[in-house]
Amino acid sequence: MRTQDDSVPPRGPGGMSRSRLYPEVEPYTSGRLAVSPPHELYWEESGNPDGLPALFLHGGPGAGLTDAGRRFFDAAHYRIVAFDQRGAGRSTPHGELAGNDTAALIGDIETLRGDRGIDRWLVLGGSWGALLALAYAQAHPERCRALVLRGVFLGGREEVDWFLYGMRRFFPEAWRDFSGHLPAAERDGLLAGYHRRLVDPDPRIHMPAARAWSQYEAACSALVPRAETLGRYDDDKSALGLARIEAHYFANDCFLDEGALLAGTRRIADLPGVIVQGRYDMICPPGSAERLARAWPKARFDIVPDAGHSALERGIAAALVAATDRFKGLE
Repeated sequence: MRTQDDSVPPRGPGGMSRSRLYPEVEPYTSGRLAVSPPHELYWEESGNPDGLPALFLHGGPGAGLTDAGRRFFDAAHYRIVAFDQRGAGRSTPHGELAGNDTAALIGDIETLRGDRGIDRWLVLGGSWGALLALAYAQAHPERCRALVLRGVFLGGREEVDWFLYGMRRFFPEAWRDFSGHLPAAERDGLLAGYHRRLVDPDPRIHMPAARAWSQYEAACSALVPRAETLGRYDDDKSALGLARIEAHYFANDCFLDEGALLAGTRRIADLPGVIVQGRYDMICPPGSAERLARAWPKARFDIVPDAGHSALERGIAAALVAATDRFKGLE
């Protein structure tokens, strides 16, 4: 296990401080990919069309892509592929739950890989994206060159219960607002109460629930809250995509058997990886990352001592950039 002290930022290519993300880069191509009806996925590529292929998986589930996801990679070196998962971001239908499960998302990644003519790629994902990256790599280890995981979530009931109830120990005011959206009689069953409202077709019912859910998550996501984390889900579309799809997956145990991802590490035993974890991550506490690191000895485990959950926190961003730089020499 290693901890990262970013008080003196290491220097990257061309003297770039790794405490900063790579410069902004725009996609050079994008498109839509029809998968199982009714779903159609938005995808994009940026960086070097002839570079080392890398896949970025967004979190949530349901959060959708942001421009910052491209900036964990050196655009001169990597061919950066990203897509909005089912029901998220620019994929359609927005917020759709039918046919939206973990196995379907794994299949979508393979469909996208084949469509883009890629043989093997580096896969980077954080939070829910880390779970999806692990599940994909275990299903298709021959298609992965390496994994970079941030804020590990393994989909266990204990982790979901922590999100719903445990975080109130550290964010009592945020939890008070979150739980207070439901009548007192329903507060012992927050997930059921929220799920029922979020799948209701009436916007007068699902939108207030979506706002309350997404604001709770945003409030707890960084060690020191900042505008980019607190405002991530200010618009109704983003809030609904996150809250509805996240509640759907949580209510269905993330469509995984309990402990399946830890048991499946034997399938990626020879795959190199980096696990980046904020010491004070309240959304996905470090215990899951530590269990994964023990089960997967070939992965480097970097604990960032002064960070929470957000990928945009200084130390987390530095560690993710360092990890993708480390894997530039992959064959």
